[in-house]
Amino acid sequence: MRLLKNLANLRQWRGQQQGSVALVPTMGNLHEGHLTLVKRAQQHADVVVVSIFVNPMQFGANEDLDSYPRTLEQDCRALEALGVNAVFTPQVEDMYPRGMDQQTRIEVPGISDILCGANRPGHFVGVATVVCKLFNMVQPQFAVFGEKDFQQLQVIRLMTQDLSLPIDIIGVPTARAETGLALSSRNVYLSESQREQAAVIYRTLAGIAEKINAGTSVEAARQWAVTELETAGFAIDYVEIRNANDLQPASATSGRLVALIAAKLGSTRLIDNLVINKDHP
Repeated sequence: MRLLKNLANLRQWRGQQQGSVALVPTMGNLHEGHLTLVKRAQQHADVVVVSIFVNPMQFGANEDLDSYPRTLEQDCRALEALGVNAVFTPQVEDMYPRGMDQQTRIEVPGISDILCGANRPGHFVGVATVVCKLFNMVQPQFAVFGEKDFQQLQVIRLMTQDLSLPIDIIGVPTARAETGLALSSRNVYLSESQREQAAVIYRTLAGIAEKINAGTSVEAARQWAVTELETAGFAIDYVEIRNANDLQPASATSGRLVALIAAKLGSTRLIDNLVINKDHP
């Protein structure tokens, strides 16, 4: 496995590769969910590159950029054991050589300003910009992302489509603990008791699906979920049930819905979602 520490290293290595290439962009502190993405990438391409970069552009002023867990040595051992071909670990100056204030930015209108975008202004501009740069640097034919960040996946799909990028975006179902808790790098912030408490999020999503499939209205199911989460001690950012195809408000004719939750447990912000196909409960 090659460790590529800057853009020059990456370009030299990339020019030597034969066959198709898949990219798995990450911010490191890898867990089983990330490794599942790697395994899916290996099914699609001859060569797999994992990028590890904690992107400052997607963090807000009062978010956890400085404390975000960085475990590069451990991450590399796990990736080497899986047979990953290369790990790209750029520095901030590689990604933003003129500084973030002077960086050309990518914005995907509309979808970037709702849900997590409304609660984290500028977040998806940071995501779209860094992912577009990684696409240009690595030149993959495939890129693999988890469905836990459902809105992020939609933003990246639209960006790729709008910019006519020749990349197949592959979404992979959310990896979960036995309790149903979605695996996330930020779960390290949770105490053992909080991890058990956090499993309420997935149980609430499953309850929303059950209620909608039983004929409960979207708003009644949403209000039920809000009560469940507040009773369990969460500070809610949002509970929404949207059209899964475009994240617009659900209507009576929406056949495929997605329930989305963002909530804080203590100081840790957790997100999760569940797709609901009303035609096939």
